[in-house]
Amino acid sequence: LPSQQKGVGMNGPLVDAEGFPRDDIDLYQVRTARHNIICLQNDHKALMKQVEEALHELHAREKEKHAKDEAEALAEAMSQNQSLPQAFAKVNAVTPGSPASISGLQVDDEIVEFGSVNINNFQNLQNIATVVQHSEGRPLSVTVIRSGKKVHVGLTPKRWAGKGLLG
Repeated sequence: LPSQQKGVGMNGPLVDAEGFPRDDIDLYQVRTARHNIICLQNDHKALMKQVEEALHELHAREKEKHAKDEAEALAEAMSQNQSLPQAFAKVNAVTPGSPASISGLQVDDEIVEFGSVNINNFQNLQNIATVVQHSEGRPLSVTVIRSGKKVHVGLTPKRWAGKGLLG
């Protein structure tokens, strides 16, 4: 409000003690200024409400997008797991210093291919023993699943200080 209006402000009385309009202020100017301020406050409230609604909508969309991205990532992970070939045997022991240990084979590796042996033609461990005997001194391609990933290992069966050609 204009400074010459004697500090009436937004709530100061516009009438004197006896209920008559004050003669020391311009009543029209005070009423007009109060009206304009109230209109501006209402406009401000309306704009803030729009901003708040827009923020809620933005965060809701962001939450949806995040959930959708997580679902897609999960679906992709599932499809990758499904694309992993089927294992037919699991490594339960590797003797330190053995050909298997030197090649990098590890306990809990799931064998998918061992030379020419795979899930389609594997019947029993004798299949692997036959491949090992025929490959002594020659590298074999071995594919395993380790921690959910396909890993290729070059394994050369050979005589060593321990038992068998692999260990």
